[in-house]
Amino acid sequence: MHAAVFAAPNQARIEKVKVPQPGERQVRVRLEGCGVCGSNLAPWEGRPWFKYPFAPGAPGHEGWGYVEAVGPNATRASVGDRVAVLSYNAFAECDIASQDALVPLPLQLKGKPFPGEALGCAMNVFKRCDIRPGQFVAIVGIGFLGALLTSLASRASARVIAVSRRPVALEIARSFGAIETLQFDGALDAVMKITDGLGCERVIEAVGNQSSLELATDLTRERGRLIIAGYHQDGLRQVNMQLWNWRGIDVINAHERDPSVYVDGMRAAADAVARGELDPSPLYTHSFALNRISDAFTALRDRPARFMKALIHL
Repeated sequence: MHAAVFAAPNQARIEKVKVPQPGERQVRVRLEGCGVCGSNLAPWEGRPWFKYPFAPGAPGHEGWGYVEAVGPNATRASVGDRVAVLSYNAFAECDIASQDALVPLPLQLKGKPFPGEALGCAMNVFKRCDIRPGQFVAIVGIGFLGALLTSLASRASARVIAVSRRPVALEIARSFGAIETLQFDGALDAVMKITDGLGCERVIEAVGNQSSLELATDLTRERGRLIIAGYHQDGLRQVNMQLWNWRGIDVINAHERDPSVYVDGMRAAADAVARGELDPSPLYTHSFALNRISDAFTALRDRPARFMKALIHL
């Protein structure tokens, strides 16, 4: 089979490698596609702690496709099942996963892309937010995750304020239900005016850098909840502990590490999309063949035109 290999920072090659065989309670999935996650950008660009080359297919983890083979005692899946899969080498034509890492895709999703881990992440973050009707919810950063959270919070009857540096992202946020859309610069004054000087009951930081964390803190009202959904992976952060203390803010790190929780979120996402309660399709803006994976990461880095989410199709 063919697989992408991160050979060095900003370098990927396509290699022909042996098709993996499923082991005990494992399956092999013939992948239709894999989403390109924002967390993949650091491995692509390179950091001192990464070692190259990566394993074939790594770090792709948003795959979907069909079960092609089942290993011994894998009784929860059958050949031909269409599934989303939580696996970690999915920039390839096939990947191996535990049978517990599969989510069957409903017939309503036939022929549609489904980057399951990314969609499941949005569902899990939303659950951790504990959003209630009528609350002001600020979402700092409207990428793929921020846009999905805008939709979920709006459907929960929250008053969503979307904050982004990109006009196109704010346009998408409006279409997903935001009542206010604000440029990053000047957002604090605008939010305080909208909320009568109180700030928001819930603030979701969905960027993953210092400035977004600072703004999200400032937007959170007394006894509010600050949810960290952005992936902070480029060094230490400073927090305004005085303000956190003074306002009595609850701070939630919404990143999961338990695979079963990931899969629960993926299952919830599949149900929500099948029922029409969540429509991620407008966010799939760029598509690339596996041999153009370098172009996919260039798009992720540069965010051209209406870029929101890149998918690798296999």
